[in-house]
Amino acid sequence: MRKYVFGLAGFIILFAADRLTKLAALSIKGTDGIPVINGVFRFLYLENHGAAFGVLQNQRFFLLFITSIILIIIIAAYIKIPFTKRYIPMSIILILIVSGAMGNMLDRILNGYVIDFLYFELIDFPIFNVADCYVVIAAVLGAILIMFYYKDEDLEIFKPRNKKGEKR
Repeated sequence: MRKYVFGLAGFIILFAADRLTKLAALSIKGTDGIPVINGVFRFLYLENHGAAFGVLQNQRFFLLFITSIILIIIIAAYIKIPFTKRYIPMSIILILIVSGAMGNMLDRILNGYVIDFLYFELIDFPIFNVADCYVVIAAVLGAILIMFYYKDEDLEIFKPRNKKGEKR
């Protein structure tokens, strides 16, 4: 039960932070943005009708479908992992992914686009948002954990089982 309280609390906090930052970003809509560090970083409102880096423009229903599938897989993985010290980092990664995916998914459902507002103008990096940060941080941490922290046998919990309950 503690695992689900932990997961739900983490999700609510992260999801709320994403929603609040996107609501705040509405205040700069139609402006040149707000420079945070001149020539380096600014808050700049953008309505992204695609996915990461603007790919799949105007493919709203496809993106909603893919996000739904990813959410089902991630939630199933969260349910499978034990709630022990060893797996808390993996739990956090999965909570980050769900929070980011749900944050952007809600934008697509409500608006038909995702609100982006973080812009590194120094390198002209595509504009992104807090939910995107969650997913990227989770991906980087996940890769590090899989390469250096978890052993193959730690990840056995994710292997599918056959009809007899044996791992394949």
